Amino acid sequence: MSLKEKLVSSFLAFENQVDLESKIHDVRSEAIKTFEAKGFPTKKDEAWKYTSLNSVLKHDYSLFPKQDNALEYSDIKKYFLDDIDTYKIVFIDGKYSSNLSQTTHDGIDVCLMSSALHKPKYQLIIENYFNKVAGKEGLTSLNTAFSKEGAYIHIPKNKVVAKPIQIVHFSTGNEAALMLQPRNLIVVDENSHVQIIERHQSLTDNPVLTNSVTEIVANKRAIVDYYKVQNDNINASLIDSTFVEQKRESHVSVHTFSFGGKLTRNNLNFYQNGEYMDSTLNGVTIIGDKQHVDHNTLVHHIEPNCESHQDYKGIFNDSSTGVFNGKVIVNKEAQKTNAFQSNNNILLSDKATINSKPQLEIFADDVKCSHGCTIGQLDESALFYMKSRGIPEKEAKGLLMYAFSNNVLKSVKIPELKQRITKIIANKLGVNIGFDL
Repeated sequence: MSLKEKLVSSFLAFENQVDLESKIHDVRSEAIKTFEAKGFPTKKDEAWKYTSLNSVLKHDYSLFPKQDNALEYSDIKKYFLDDIDTYKIVFIDGKYSSNLSQTTHDGIDVCLMSSALHKPKYQLIIENYFNKVAGKEGLTSLNTAFSKEGAYIHIPKNKVVAKPIQIVHFSTGNEAALMLQPRNLIVVDENSHVQIIERHQSLTDNPVLTNSVTEIVANKRAIVDYYKVQNDNINASLIDSTFVEQKRESHVSVHTFSFGGKLTRNNLNFYQNGEYMDSTLNGVTIIGDKQHVDHNTLVHHIEPNCESHQDYKGIFNDSSTGVFNGKVIVNKEAQKTNAFQSNNNILLSDKATINSKPQLEIFADDVKCSHGCTIGQLDESALFYMKSRGIPEKEAKGLLMYAFSNNVLKSVKIPELKQRITKIIANKLGVNIGFDL
């Protein structure tokens, strides 16, 4: 039985675990029909031309882990940002861990999707926002069909969340192979501000496939800073689909740091529904061995007087492969748009590859739009200069690569997170970055 057949046949069993009277029952039912019709994407699909899922779909994944797995905080402390106080929403093998989490209803809602989907107090938000901005592709529909658990965050009007929110998913390896499908809904109301850090972390060598969907709604003058840290075990694969809807004068930034995992696919979609908005999409990828990272981005400028900025840096070693497919669409009505897109890559090995396709579709005539892509190797003259000043070759290469990625790091607004990312980059590059940020 193929994984697709297993998922479709398991849907009824999943439905028996949830409330059939729920208002999203029909949403789930339609979603499984869409997945059954479309299935998993293949390389025949233009958006997946350079990414094959065959190697990760061959495993016999457990879909409903039954065992409750407790973890000791001391064993997983290093995966949290503990330098500062944060709210935490922690899941272990797809199940909420109350012992490791710190949620709140004190003026804001930082809690669980499983509660929000069924409790009356959340129904207005669910009816207005759940599955509204998410696409109807096969994988997104699959997640919608099995949507049950994840993070639910609602920030009401005029609130500045005092501390960042961490969303962390752990997989323990108690299953021979495990598939997880977390669903996050984040709604930030007028004049509010929140910072969120998301991480998926496998603690096992067993195969793990995560199909994650996040919907973010930034209402009028809202500010959302979202950080994705992807530094997973080599047998873990992640398909992460994030959909962002922005309203007038909102500012949303999403930073994606991709360092680990077997196969990582990031689908990041921004829809600007209003004027005077700013969208920032930044990413750093540093991989080696046979790792594969695919960034697929879309920014849709629908109304005038808005900006978007994309800056993705990639460093590829050994036989690793990278993909960047970035699209910017500017509607005819979206005059005075400023849209900038850049993808720069360094190949450290003759066997490493990058496929880059920046795209602009412009239907307005009063705009400033640019896109560009570079693929090359380290600057030999700069390397020679540093070596001539007594810097060993390994450290010189590391410093050049760090400087290459530093533009993205500079825009991280949580100092403690910036330091953590710097340490991960230094470790990936095999050097000691001996200075403070």
